Amino acid sequence: MPIKESELILNPDGSIYHLNLKPENISNTIIFVGDQDRVSKVTSHFDSIEFETQKREFKTQTGYYKEKRISVISTGIGADNIDIVLNELDALVNIDFKTREVKNKLTSLNIIRIGTSGALQSNIPIDSFLLSTHALDINGMLQAYKIDSIRNYDIENAFIQQTNWHVQKPNPIVISGSDKLREKFENKTFYKGLTATAGGFYGPQGRVLRLELQDSKLNSKIDDFNFNGVKVTNLEMETSAIYGLSKLLGHEAISLNAIIANRVLGVFSENPNAVVENLIIYALNKITE
Repeated sequence: MPIKESELILNPDGSIYHLNLKPENISNTIIFVGDQDRVSKVTSHFDSIEFETQKREFKTQTGYYKEKRISVISTGIGADNIDIVLNELDALVNIDFKTREVKNKLTSLNIIRIGTSGALQSNIPIDSFLLSTHALDINGMLQAYKIDSIRNYDIENAFIQQTNWHVQKPNPIVISGSDKLREKFENKTFYKGLTATAGGFYGPQGRVLRLELQDSKLNSKIDDFNFNGVKVTNLEMETSAIYGLSKLLGHEAISLNAIIANRVLGVFSENPNAVVENLIIYALNKITE
């Protein structure tokens, strides 16, 4: 049955509504960055760029690095933006825009997030790299979908119990990243762990300016969480949405984090741009191996 125009929205030129992309504009290997200005920092290493567009915060450039076709897309900040980006990318490769029907043969994308994050454990230093083996969703976006098949209930239940999670907050969800991409990108110098994805930057991450928090001790509870050696290593705003939607849609996804802050020690990188640049170069070379 064709998908209604109100559900799959296309621009007058036939491109998908928010991303302003047509199916031929993207590669099956896609790098996610949050900041639109970081797109060109990645593609500055490319040998050539064949296509670029931008609509709102969603900037895309597709080109070649060492003969490998790669697309780089800025997602903006937050799980709600990931909901837009991943659903529209999936539509580009798995829905026929002419018939508005799902294709019989589905395509799986390889998605690599290159982002910044703050460490929640004192032994994870600033200027290091961390690979998210799992993501802890504490923002609620994924609750809109049928997610039972992708959850890790044992870790979730332990987290709820140990943090005395408030019943009016969305239930935490734990999702694993791609095993295939983890094996490709992991490195003995990388830290690995469970990445928490918050629904905001201030209160949802325990920051206090003028507003009182619902649970002022939640950050320390998260820091202290331990399930058979599994700890929450870092906190950011996109990874769980990327992992959850990728799992549901049949895509491979991995999140690589440049640790630019340590929330426990209260320190911030003196040169965060250099840390991100080093991670970009590492990721590009791993993609082309």
